[in-house]
Amino acid sequence: MKVTYFISKILAVFALTIILYGFVIPSVGFHGTLERIKDGRIGDIPSYVYPLWNFYQKDRYISINTPQKTRGNLRGMIEISEEIGVPSMPIWKFSLEAPNYPKEAFPYGLPVFIHFDGLSGEVHEMNTINHYVGMAHMERGGIYERALAPYSLIMLAMLLALFIIYDIKWIDTFMLIPVLLPFLFIGIYGYWLYWFGHTLQDGAIKIEPFMPILLGDGKVAQFTTHAYPVIGFWALLSISILSLFAWRLKIKALKYQIAQKNNFSSTFFHDSCFSRRYIGEYTHGYNRYESQYIGKKFLPLSVALSQNL
Repeated sequence: MKVTYFISKILAVFALTIILYGFVIPSVGFHGTLERIKDGRIGDIPSYVYPLWNFYQKDRYISINTPQKTRGNLRGMIEISEEIGVPSMPIWKFSLEAPNYPKEAFPYGLPVFIHFDGLSGEVHEMNTINHYVGMAHMERGGIYERALAPYSLIMLAMLLALFIIYDIKWIDTFMLIPVLLPFLFIGIYGYWLYWFGHTLQDGAIKIEPFMPILLGDGKVAQFTTHAYPVIGFWALLSISILSLFAWRLKIKALKYQIAQKNNFSSTFFHDSCFSRRYIGEYTHGYNRYESQYIGKKFLPLSVALSQNL
């Protein structure tokens, strides 16, 4: 069972590594940067943010409107006021096809990526379409969730670290949180989709309240929509599966250790009782034998002495 216990720790380390690399480091490192850019406080941006954002932008979606020389370069994109997204792993992708967005330019539609701590992709263009049909801007959704995301991710990483270091029951119980993480995201994301589809204002096109597509393909007015999970969701699913197996294996190993200790204590107690009983009987028998021996040896002498007196 020592092997099982060791494997549970290794799985938890893998889960911690994924959440640190994919979510905690980029989310915490980039936290507050978009607000500084919006307020014109470029000088307040820490120097480490630029290489951090550039690193995580590799192989990410790049708008066709972004000049080639500034792609993947945060400093250059700030200088030309280009749209900037958060660097953490995108979890869900929502895209839209329309006649005014040709396939040559947008082969997979007009994409927006949903992150724990923000958005990326063609957010400005999507907001224009939302306004056209009377929907709120995308930044209106999940305001508090985005603000709390870096702190929540730090706490989640700390939980996994505590699980690895300590064997405490309440810490093990809280491992349900990383296990349920993908489903928590889907629940929150689904709620905000419902909110967007049921808080419509007057737009150029009048549509009835509806539930935007969560997974799969759909249609809104003359627009075709697509919604599918992307790399961040599969990372969350990996964290969930690793945490589940780590949790179950650790519980199994600890139960086995407790059972072994109980068996040892029971055996030791039984042996101790047997030893005390054996020693007691042996001592009692020895004393009885000694008294009998002494009686047989000295009784005749005592009788003889009494007769002479």
